[in-house]
Amino acid sequence: MIVHRHFDEELDLLKQKLVFMASLAESMIYKAIKSLIEREDSLIQEVNKDEEKVNLLQIEIDELCLRLLALKQPMATDLRFITSAMKINSELERIADMAVNITQRAAVLIKQPQLKPYIDIPRMADLAQNMVKDSLDSFIKQDVDLARSVLIRDDKIDALKDQIFRELLTFMISDNSSIPRALELILVSRHLERIGDHATNIAEDVIYLVQGKDIRHHIEELGDRRK
Repeated sequence: MIVHRHFDEELDLLKQKLVFMASLAESMIYKAIKSLIEREDSLIQEVNKDEEKVNLLQIEIDELCLRLLALKQPMATDLRFITSAMKINSELERIADMAVNITQRAAVLIKQPQLKPYIDIPRMADLAQNMVKDSLDSFIKQDVDLARSVLIRDDKIDALKDQIFRELLTFMISDNSSIPRALELILVSRHLERIGDHATNIAEDVIYLVQGKDIRHHIEELGDRRK
């Protein structure tokens, strides 16, 4: 019983570390976009410091997962949970990397006149943040319905990226001087789209964890995602 209790405590610790890592990643997305909108260089530095924390957490979580796998020899359900946690750990680290990439774009853009009011990019960032939060919540709660809602929202974030591209394309066609700034903003939208993709990957892992069904290449089984 003592061994089993210790195993459960380590699983709880694993969940706590993943929740903290996800909250850091969400905060990094928020700060990265805020640095762009408010033209605030100090927020860029905060995101870079947060990335260091995320990188350390990634190592800690991987080591914890490997220890649980090697020493505890978990049964099927716990085994799927731990292996899913390792994949989710990697996805969260990549989300943090995308936030850093956004700050790199922001660092260039805040030194130049603003090309246009930022409307769709903040909407896209808010959507991406919520997808990250809900994907991790679905993992902790093992909530398939919440995971599926993340998959549905991925279409919305893709549509916003396409909308941003079309609008910026008109700027570039009408004014050559706008091209460098427009390209930077297009990259911001692509980084946000990638964040949505990583959140979607987490949601797919949750469905596999709970139902034992790998849907990554069988999206049609979800039904009409655009309803």
